[in-house]
Amino acid sequence: MGNSQSSSTNPRFALAKRAFTEKKLEDLKSMFDSLAAQSQSNGNYISPSVFKGYIGVEGPLGDRMFDLVTQKRKDQKLTFEDLVIAKGTYEKGTNNDIEEFIYQLLDVFDDGIVGRSDLEAVLTAVLRNISSHENHPSEPSSEREVLDIFLNAANLTTDDKQCAESYISFEEFRSWCARLPSVRKFLGSLLSPRDSGSEVPILIYPESIDPAVLLLRKEYAWHIGGALPQDELHEWRLLYHSTVHGLSFNTFLGKISDDKGPALLIIKDKEGYIYGGYASQPWEKHADFYGDMKSFLFQLYPKTSVYRPTGANTNLQWCAINFSSESIPNGIGFGGRVHHFGLFISANFDQGHTFTCTTFGSPSLSKTNQIFPEVIECWGVAIKRAQDDNHDRLKGTVLDRFKEDRHMLNMVGLANSSQ
Repeated sequence: MGNSQSSSTNPRFALAKRAFTEKKLEDLKSMFDSLAAQSQSNGNYISPSVFKGYIGVEGPLGDRMFDLVTQKRKDQKLTFEDLVIAKGTYEKGTNNDIEEFIYQLLDVFDDGIVGRSDLEAVLTAVLRNISSHENHPSEPSSEREVLDIFLNAANLTTDDKQCAESYISFEEFRSWCARLPSVRKFLGSLLSPRDSGSEVPILIYPESIDPAVLLLRKEYAWHIGGALPQDELHEWRLLYHSTVHGLSFNTFLGKISDDKGPALLIIKDKEGYIYGGYASQPWEKHADFYGDMKSFLFQLYPKTSVYRPTGANTNLQWCAINFSSESIPNGIGFGGRVHHFGLFISANFDQGHTFTCTTFGSPSLSKTNQIFPEVIECWGVAIKRAQDDNHDRLKGTVLDRFKEDRHMLNMVGLANSSQ
C-alpha cells in the first residue's frame, strides 16, 4: 500500500511519524488496516461512512472531520498517511496547533468563518452524542433549550461588512474553550477511543426521589465533568436536596458529614438562574478561607460556563459555622473576599450573594448580586482509584480490556467471537 510505506516522500508524513513510537505506529497501522477492510477498499483507504462510524459522529461535523483529516482532497479516501498526519497534529501537536485544528473543524460549512450556524451544527452533533449515553434518567427537555445554554457562553461578533451572521473569532474561540472544557475535550478527542470526551458520570440518588426535581441533568453533569480529572467522572451521589430534606443549613451539614470527598454545590435561585461550585475539599468548619486550586465556579442556566482559579489569591472555599463575629459570616461560599464572595449562601439558607470575583475570574453568576435560593442540592464526587480500574479490567475478556482494540474489531465484526 503506497501511502503507508515508510519510504514515503511526503514531508508532513515524515515529520508526523516522529511523534510516535514504533509500537504506536504499528498499532495505528493495524487499526487502519481493519477500518480499510471494513471499507472494502483492498486495504488502500478508509471510506467516509466507516470513518464516521469509528469516531461516532455523523452529519456536518463528521463530514468536516473527514474533510480535514483527508487534507481536503475531496477524493473520499482516507489513507494511512492522512491518519498519521492528523493524529500527529491533533493529538501530539502544541496546544496552539490543536486549537487551530479544532477551530477549522468548527467551520463545518467551509466558508472561512465560524458563524453561529456552524456552532449550532457542531453543538447539535456533540449534544446528541452525549444524549445517547443513557446511564441515568433525566428530565425531558427540548434540544433547543440545551443548545442555547451552550451557545450563550460564546461572545459572538456581528460585523455586517464581513459576515451576514454573527461569528466567533479565534481569540474568542479559545476563551470559549476555557469556559466550556467539556466541549474542548470532546472536539479534541474525536480520533481517540470511542467515549473519550463524552463521559457522563452515573448519578446516584434514592429511588424515592423524582428525577424531575433534580437540578443536575445529564448535559450539566457532562459540562461540569469537563473540568474534572478522569477518576472523578465515575459516580456522583446525591447527598442533599432542599426539596426533599428542607432548606436548612444544619440539615445540609448533617447530610454531607459522612462524605469526605469533593462535592458539587448547585443552586437554583428565584430568578431561575442555576449555578454553583465544585468544592475540592470537604465542607468543614473554618474561620478563614481554605481549599486548593482544584475548586471552581460554574454556571448552568441560562448559559453554561466554568471558571477556574486564576491564581490571583487563595480565597477558594468558605465554611463558617456558629461564629459570632460579623467578620466571619456563617455560611458556605467560594472566592472573592468576606462579604463580597464569588458565591455565598448564608447559614439561614434563605439568601446569599454573588459578585464579580478575581479568585476565579468569574462574573456575578445570577441576574442580580443578591440571591434568594429556591433549590439547593449537593452531590458527592466519588474518586475512582487505580485498583478499581484494575478490578474492572479483570472482569472481562482480553478484548474488553482494550477499548480501542475492541471498537476496531467491532468495525470488522470480530469482537463477538470472544464472547
